[in-house]
Amino acid sequence: MTSFLDPVIAFVSAHPWLAYLTLFLAALLEAIPVAGALVPGSTIILALSALVPGGELKLWGVLAAAIAGAVLGDGSAFWAGHRSQQEILTAWPMSRYPGVVAQSEAFFQRWGTLAVLFARFVPPIRAFVPITAGALGMSPALFFGVNIPAVLAWALAHVLPGVFAVSALHEYAGLPHHQHAGKHLWILAVFAVAITALGIWTLRRRRMAKSP
Repeated sequence: MTSFLDPVIAFVSAHPWLAYLTLFLAALLEAIPVAGALVPGSTIILALSALVPGGELKLWGVLAAAIAGAVLGDGSAFWAGHRSQQEILTAWPMSRYPGVVAQSEAFFQRWGTLAVLFARFVPPIRAFVPITAGALGMSPALFFGVNIPAVLAWALAHVLPGVFAVSALHEYAGLPHHQHAGKHLWILAVFAVAITALGIWTLRRRRMAKSP
């Protein structure tokens, strides 16, 4: 494993821009309908984020690349649905995935605005809810007002686990690592936990309100 990882780490160290581009494309493609069901974007982001503690990549660069790709992907899908309306849900290539489209519509109809938040953490409908929201008439201001905070929480939830895990490994094994990320990690972790707790609380409140 070490013989395999060493060349990868050396390559990323020499070409960090390529790693950031890969992160951006992974987040972008994961947010596009159909492609999002095929591209393992979350796995790529988690794997590359593990290179932050060693200094091969910068924490803020990884977060920025993931956030930018996700916002652009979600935004493009939403505008496609917004312009085409419901016709796009039955057109190719969406017509090849009627089950996922139906799930996305049901998810959106059930949760409304909150569907945009929750769907960020529910594959594979993550890639279908933005276009569904646009097709079903959600306003752009409302969509982006919910989507951008959701993407921020999603990026933190995908990047921080890899960073924490490798940081802990470095500490346990006594390996040298850069200290620039550690100072801000706890702040980001608290923010991520707060967003997750808010989502769970809102979900429970809505379920309780709907129960007889």
